[in-house]
Amino acid sequence: MNDNDRIDFLLAQFPLYSEDVGIDLTKPSGRFKWFLASIFFGARISESIASKTYRAFENADLDSLEKVLSADWNLLVSILDSGGYVRYDFSTATKLQNVMRKLKEKYGTLEDLRLRSSDIHDLEMRLQEFKGIGPTTTQIFLRELRGVWKLKLKPSSKAGMVAKHLDINLDELDGERLSRVETALTKIAIRCCKKKSCRECPAMGFCKEIKSKQ
Repeated sequence: MNDNDRIDFLLAQFPLYSEDVGIDLTKPSGRFKWFLASIFFGARISESIASKTYRAFENADLDSLEKVLSADWNLLVSILDSGGYVRYDFSTATKLQNVMRKLKEKYGTLEDLRLRSSDIHDLEMRLQEFKGIGPTTTQIFLRELRGVWKLKLKPSSKAGMVAKHLDINLDELDGERLSRVETALTKIAIRCCKKKSCRECPAMGFCKEIKSKQ
């Protein structure tokens, strides 16, 4: 199996996280939804809780900047609880209010924040000016927008580690294809490598790390 075959196999197994929750990144409204979802995915909770929490916000019709801003703090806590975000409900409700308020006051929209950024480093810096949004959430958010916003974003070290195990050269990829490959590798890292569940990994057949232990 050559490099392209391995990549195509991974892409068939693992869609983008934004696709998992039904978000269309080609639209500004979808990019805001992904920003909101990324805040959940960037926390120390499971993928399933992050997904469930985002869907709870969407089901409550709180999936735009204006709608989140207009929501009462107690309502935010209630929705977070319904998504399984119980341990972090109070702090996350406050973080959401603060982030959305600063985004509105300083930039107007998420798209304006992007337009005012001179390069990828400036964009990362502006995102991390929001209290509670660090490198992990920034990487998650921008990773899936690499092709849409034409970003020169380096893959995460987590994805790079799995890429080495699977003998995939990330330096040869860019744009949306790199976004998709990085997401697939990240999912393998979280769902299989971290849990040492090698036998459950779809890429087990071409993982050099597994073969070296046999």
